[in-house]
Amino acid sequence: MSAAPPAPAAARSVFGHRLDLAVEYGDLLAGEGVRRGLIGPREVPRLWERHLLNSAVLAELLPPDARFVDVGAGAGLPGVPLAICRPDLRVDLVEPMLRRTAFLNEVVGQLGLAAARVVRGRAEDRDVRALVAPTDWVVVRAVAPLVRLVEWCMPLLSPGGRLLALKGSRAADEIASARQTLRRQGAADPVLRQLTAGSEPTWVVEVRRSTAWPVK
Repeated sequence: MSAAPPAPAAARSVFGHRLDLAVEYGDLLAGEGVRRGLIGPREVPRLWERHLLNSAVLAELLPPDARFVDVGAGAGLPGVPLAICRPDLRVDLVEPMLRRTAFLNEVVGQLGLAAARVVRGRAEDRDVRALVAPTDWVVVRAVAPLVRLVEWCMPLLSPGGRLLALKGSRAADEIASARQTLRRQGAADPVLRQLTAGSEPTWVVEVRRSTAWPVK
């Protein structure tokens, strides 16, 4: 079974005394995650820069003792790195695929992430909304275009709550093309933030749910 590459120096400042848990999670991704097809083998050499640190840097935007929902959690990114580096946070890992939720439950159990809960389903499902909404924070990574993410995630948020969407380097272009649609839907104007925890920047689109968002 493969192991993740050694943790870079930046990982210590991000994960602190819980770095060992982050290393263990990286090894799970590189081993069982690859074997089960949850992450590609070509991603293993860049697990830290592109996945673990890229996810954990979102902790800068979350207040103390916050609860957040990770929509489309997949193999646990970004929710698991956030739960590791910030034990004060509570997270619902929402994922529809059984093989992924099985892996997530194993990760949560093995790492002892008592404040993490795995919820099988889609953000737009009524039963999922009943379990996890309302919340002040939703995080999502590499799931869908911004307009669709807002459509799925806004109903989970309380008024004034925020969606944090991890995006690529073309995030500004996506915001420009989506801005008018989001305004018509009742979302506040997106804000683009650049965060850095390693050698690669993390682009985060922040969208606030306004009081004008339609209640369904």
